[in-house]
Amino acid sequence: MTKIKVLLVEDEAVLAMVVKETLEMNGFEIEVANNGVEGWARFKNGKPDICVVDVMMPRKDGFSLVEDIRKVDDLVPIIFLTAKVQTADVLKGLEIGGDDYMKKPFSMEELMLRIKKLVRRSSIKPTESSTDSLVDNTIGKFYFNFKRLELSYENIIINLSQREAELLNLLIIHKNNILERQTALIKLWEDDSVFAARSMDVYITRLRKFLALDPSVSILNVRGVGYKLID
Repeated sequence: MTKIKVLLVEDEAVLAMVVKETLEMNGFEIEVANNGVEGWARFKNGKPDICVVDVMMPRKDGFSLVEDIRKVDDLVPIIFLTAKVQTADVLKGLEIGGDDYMKKPFSMEELMLRIKKLVRRSSIKPTESSTDSLVDNTIGKFYFNFKRLELSYENIIINLSQREAELLNLLIIHKNNILERQTALIKLWEDDSVFAARSMDVYITRLRKFLALDPSVSILNVRGVGYKLID
């Protein structure tokens, strides 16, 4: 069985050592960085299956590191570790691309369970088969190429991330009808937790910005139910 590769970015030396030793004893492969700058270098070179990132660190904080990671990798799962519990901090972490949030001190058993769950979820590509349902790849003046991860508008080509393309694909399949939030969350995130829901809201906001080029196209919120792509 292939070991799960974990990148731990944590400046507390004792905690980093405890996490590293515990994960290795339980069959994980782990690489440790002491700050965000080192974490960025190790991420680019190591291709981890998941990142566990402390928020408060010297040289480059966890939020800044994750923003950089999300510019090049939209799908690698990320867990934030923090002593902060304010709602604003949690939401900020989710908005910039975090998948989960653990408050220090935390249980190692819980950390391992969350790592396994997120890695398993990220390995599933649920909408690959659903592309067969797309008989109409047009949205207003846009043309959507799912396989190429491209959204075209006249002579403008917008390169989408894998997650953006998967979500847009679902919206198009349900075009002019409601895409239920829970349906989208289970298909794309395999999870309908508040963390996954907040993450999906961020991707909806991104898609709205792209689609704003054509005023005839919009994504409506259907309160308490889901979203509707209007064309």
